[in-house]
Amino acid sequence: MSYSVGQVAGFAGVTVRTLHHYDAIGLLAPSERSHAGHRRYGDADLDRLQRILFYRELGFPLDEVAALLDDPDADPRAHLRRQHDLLTARIEKLRKMAAAVEHAMEARTMGINLTPEEKFEVFGDFDPDQYEEEARQRWSDTDAYRESQRRAARHTKEDWKRLGEEFDAIHRRMADLMAAGTPADSAEAMEVAEEHRRFISRSHYECSYEMHTGLGEMYVSDPRFTANYDKIRTGLAAYLRDAITANAVRHAG
Repeated sequence: MSYSVGQVAGFAGVTVRTLHHYDAIGLLAPSERSHAGHRRYGDADLDRLQRILFYRELGFPLDEVAALLDDPDADPRAHLRRQHDLLTARIEKLRKMAAAVEHAMEARTMGINLTPEEKFEVFGDFDPDQYEEEARQRWSDTDAYRESQRRAARHTKEDWKRLGEEFDAIHRRMADLMAAGTPADSAEAMEVAEEHRRFISRSHYECSYEMHTGLGEMYVSDPRFTANYDKIRTGLAAYLRDAITANAVRHAG
């Protein structure tokens, strides 16, 4: 079974001119010719073309691609492992690039006036605004949301770093209580829950006990929030929710 240059161009998503060029430089010479002298490509040619396009996608120049493919000592399995390693590295690089773009978009949406370097210095791998679009859809017409936007726009790099450290410290204290077996409705746990609520009120928006209880429920119902808290200690999301609820009931009473 063989294929014309037009068919191969269609299969591979390249132009006929590209295939002619590959033939001219000896990178991909078709293994057959028709009686009329037209190029005909076999399965082995298609396999080579696939590898050529793979390396081109990774940015290899054509002379290096030729050297890689024409190495007489190349082991097909080793070649596949190399392709796998290169793809894995490319995926990781793209993942980091996508994360950087997301950070930049969310920071711009929140009005955070930081340089890209400052954003990474402040937020690192943790993304504090990853739910911004959902928050806008759910609460954009509330005073709390508008106030959080106003405050975010005023925060400097030092403000964001300080706020992050303070919030982390609250979560760590709650995790320590959980690790010690302290009940979530104990006075100690409720005090940390109250500190959690006051932090939000002081730093982002006025957080009522009703709103705080709703946040606690979201920490458990939304698996993304749960995962973030459970990175600190498994079960912390539920423990924090219970302490928040107990604290709200205490103050309501």
